[in-house]
Amino acid sequence: MHLVTLSDIEQARQRLQGLARRTPLLPFEVPELPGEQVFLKPENLQPIGSFKIRGAGNRIMALTAEERARGVLAYSSGNHAQGVAYAARQLGLPATIIMPTNAPQVKIAATRALGAEVLLYDPAHEKREAVAAWLLASAAHPPVLVPPFDDAYVIAGQGTVGLEILEDLPAVELVLAPVGGGGLLSGVAAALKLLKPSVKIIGVEPELAADAQASFRAGQVVEWAAADTNRTLADGVRTLALSELTLAHLRQYADDVVTVSEAELRAAARRLLLEARLVVEPTAALPLAALLRHRASLPPSQHTVLILSGGNVDPAVLAELLQD
Repeated sequence: MHLVTLSDIEQARQRLQGLARRTPLLPFEVPELPGEQVFLKPENLQPIGSFKIRGAGNRIMALTAEERARGVLAYSSGNHAQGVAYAARQLGLPATIIMPTNAPQVKIAATRALGAEVLLYDPAHEKREAVAAWLLASAAHPPVLVPPFDDAYVIAGQGTVGLEILEDLPAVELVLAPVGGGGLLSGVAAALKLLKPSVKIIGVEPELAADAQASFRAGQVVEWAAADTNRTLADGVRTLALSELTLAHLRQYADDVVTVSEAELRAAARRLLLEARLVVEPTAALPLAALLRHRASLPPSQHTVLILSGGNVDPAVLAELLQD
């Protein structure tokens, strides 16, 4: 099994020039934590409103001429879908995206607006991997599958977030990131640990979708049922399980995976909306929720970074969060 290297991540950064933005680190005041400087990494400012442009873009930019001619296929709850659609449009490639019927309508509409063909499936009765496998098997000229996290190119692309964090804040001691399928956490943890082993990297997920924590602590992939993970408001981390590849990266480079309640998630999202003045989706609030809940048990830090994964929030959810 190939774990991504610094060379892989640096090559990803080269491929992503002109496609993904270098997002800044924004100071964020947390009065409850005196003496700790907290910074936000706002990936919601990417062209598609999510870090997913990095992984999807790296995979697609690395396609050979023969692969590009076949187009691309992906499955996603929304943000990876837009990343694939955006990168494919940049290269003039056809893109087909398999999305769940319970994905936010704003994400489905945005993916279609980027020129991709969207195929919907019922997550209560179908697995997206099975739908993709059927489409690939039935196609005369099968497109190239661009997975949301189970791919070394995708992980390396997400790892460019880690390179930017360390360059902009060499003193960083603690980084918290949302974890669904584990691609973001895998790439960021690899980049940071390979360059500064003392940095602590913590993944965060909802209590209602804690499959990554279960897998991390068991040392093997633990799958949750869709009926369970669909309960969380954080639609970006409703993934049923890590992959063997992302779990291998987390076991090698990440320090822990912690969870937060739905109430804590909502409170953190509202705080980012009102105090950071950033439009974020619920998944992006996971790191702040974890910092506030687990500060006493997290590694000590005077320089902490929270990765805000995306801002593609459904308008109805946004209104609900602002009314909480």
